[in-house]
Order: sequence, then C-alpha cells, then structure tokens
Amino acid sequence: MRVDDFDFTLPPELIADRPVSPREAAKLLVVEDEITDRKVGELPDFLKAGDVLVFNDTKVIPARLRGMRRMAKVEVTLHKNVSLDTWHAFAKPAKKLKTGDVIQFADDFTALVSQKLDGGEVVLAFSQAGPALMECLIRYGEIPLPPYISSIRAVDEQDEVDYQTVFAREQGAVAAPTAGLHFTSELLTAIEAKGVTCVATTLHVGAGTFLPVKVDDTDDHVMHAEFGIITEEAADQINTCRAAGGRVVSVGTTSLRLLESATGSDGIVQAFRGETDIFITPGYRFKAVDLLMTNFHLPKSTLFMLVSAFCGFEKMQSAYAHAIENNYRFYSYGDSSLLYPAS
Repeated sequence: MRVDDFDFTLPPELIADRPVSPREAAKLLVVEDEITDRKVGELPDFLKAGDVLVFNDTKVIPARLRGMRRMAKVEVTLHKNVSLDTWHAFAKPAKKLKTGDVIQFADDFTALVSQKLDGGEVVLAFSQAGPALMECLIRYGEIPLPPYISSIRAVDEQDEVDYQTVFAREQGAVAAPTAGLHFTSELLTAIEAKGVTCVATTLHVGAGTFLPVKVDDTDDHVMHAEFGIITEEAADQINTCRAAGGRVVSVGTTSLRLLESATGSDGIVQAFRGETDIFITPGYRFKAVDLLMTNFHLPKSTLFMLVSAFCGFEKMQSAYAHAIENNYRFYSYGDSSLLYPAS
C-alpha cells in the first residue's frame, strides 16, 4: 500500500504533553460496529470472565545522554542493547562523529564510537558494563521522551513517574509501552474482579518506534527489531484462556507484535525469547489477539498501519476523524482506544 494512504492532519494542540490525572480518567474510544466515547476507567465493562489481559512489563531506562567530544556537545539516545557494554544509539550531530571518537559524559563515564551506521546511528562501547553501566545511566541519563513531546518542553522529574507503567519491572526499554500508562492498581483490581487473568510479557521498546517511514510503498519499509520474551508460563496461561473460549486482550501494540511473533498458524502461542521485526499492514491475518487497547498514533507511522490492519482501514479512518473532531488527546501521554477486529 501507499504510505500516503495512512496520512491525516492532526491539529498540534491535540498532542498531549502531560497525562491526565488520575490515569484512568483518560478518554477511551471504543471502536466496534459503532464508535463510542467512554473512559479508560470503564474498561472492565468490556471484559468478560475468562478473558486474559496481556501487558508489557518493560521498564524505560534513562537512555538519553549528553556529553562532550573534543569540546563539542553530543547527544545520544540508546535504542538497542548489543552486549554488556555496547549499545546502538542515535547521535546528534551524527555527521561530525568519527569512528574512534570518545564521548565523555562524566569523569568516570565515557563511550567509544566503535562504528558508524546509516541514518545518524552509531555503535557505542561504554567504559562501564552490565549493572555498573545501568548505574551510570541512572546517574547521568534522562528519560528519553518522544520527539513530539521533547520538542515542546524539557524533561522534568514528573516524567520519571509519568513515563513508566504500573507494570514496569524489566529494565531495557527506551520508550514506554504507552497503552499501559493508563492503568492503576485500582483499575487492575476492578479488572481482576471480573474474572480476567493478567499476564506479563516483555518487549523492550526501542527508539526505532518513532522513526518516520521514508519509503513510498509499505512493501519497501524495513522494520526495526526489538527484543522480547514470553515465558512458558505466560504462553500456557494465554493458550488455556483461548482454549476455554476466553479472549486475548492486548494492552498496546508492543504486546500484540510480540504475541503475533510467537504464535503459529494453529493459533498456539509459543514461549519466545529473541528479536522481532514483525511489520503488520492491512491484509495481515491476526492469529493471537482478539481485542486491542492502544493510544492514538502518528500519521503514516507503522503503528497506525498496524491498527488499520487490525480494525479495518476505513474504520480506523473514521475513528481517527471522530477522535480529532471530539478533541481526543494524541500520542504517548494522550487518550486511548479499545479496538475490535475487522469482521
């Protein structure tokens, strides 16, 4: 399909730079045969006993670093872990960096540019490794807010709370699984009271999720890879639910992409540990997910293509037009939607 088919005009004032409080007070656009305006706190009304809610328990790390190279400022955003001391990162300004350059972030914390890649990407070998590297990131790094927020305002201490989900456990993401940002312990209690099972998976969301699609046709796009885990126990819980007639409700596109990567043509979810670069566009046949909760995505983004595949291209065009007309808040800190699959 043409990438331009997934374009739409979004008024800039609808881009949320802070979440609502409490989190479950956000709007929830329910997209089934009809389009209905609800609140996230009403999500339990749409769930049934025997359903399974699958969420992403990744935790965002302070992956944006500011340092110096030969008296010049450098900013890097880590996006893919390669080894205990090595990460792929996007650098600014990338053109002036050379292989062999050393970036100094602090007296005891540096990184060697071991390789330059395309698109402003570099490979960094840090002076610290493993837990010591993570300690340095926590000490010297900052939460890497998406560019559509960081271009509006600076990161502050509140973002350290707001940009983590209540599920966050496993360190490794450089972007939040944003559908999960709407959940609170009170909402989870109400969901579990309905007889719904909550299951954790892990997909370490990379900064590649914000990269623009630079080709004209979706067939030519190369999807970024992200590391994910589904345990044997989680796979068994999901399969047991479906075998008993329950529905798999994915909290976010990250959980959905991981589930679809781990599911065979027979609909059975397998344990999974590795990278996925699955790219879902209209025409894809979903194997694992029955309902999808997700925020509102960027024009011409791979995520808007995914929801158009799940719910139907024309239906999503109508849903987004309705959301814009009714002042829904978009992107990471914005409102949410509950999508039923195209019939």
